[in-house]
Amino acid sequence: MELHAASISIDAQIDSPLILPHGVSGIFLTQFAKIGKNVVIFQQVTIGANTIEGSKSYGAPTIGSNVYIGAGAKIIGNANIADNCRIGANAVVVEDVPYNSLVVTDKPRIIVKEQTQDNIFYPYLRQ
Repeated sequence: MELHAASISIDAQIDSPLILPHGVSGIFLTQFAKIGKNVVIFQQVTIGANTIEGSKSYGAPTIGSNVYIGAGAKIIGNANIADNCRIGANAVVVEDVPYNSLVVTDKPRIIVKEQTQDNIFYPYLRQ
């Protein structure tokens, strides 16, 4: 898994088959996750636990069966994703998603800044 920068815990509860159309590239799956049957997970997806005790979303996600998780999506904490759901690319999910639902991100916002931004890449710290 190191060649693909992935971390998929062998302790996670995964029903088969788990479908990874683009391989394991960048996928993080916490050891506490529960994944149902026929779940499709694309690249760069995080299914992570919230380990802050006392937090409202403390715990790990439970993903139902027949769920499609788009590229770059993040499912964090004790969110329960019911069966037959689709999580869109780059969506961030921190609460329960009901049966047969679609989760998408809001449209991008354009924020005009008054000052010019320094968008040059500096490989070293400036002195």
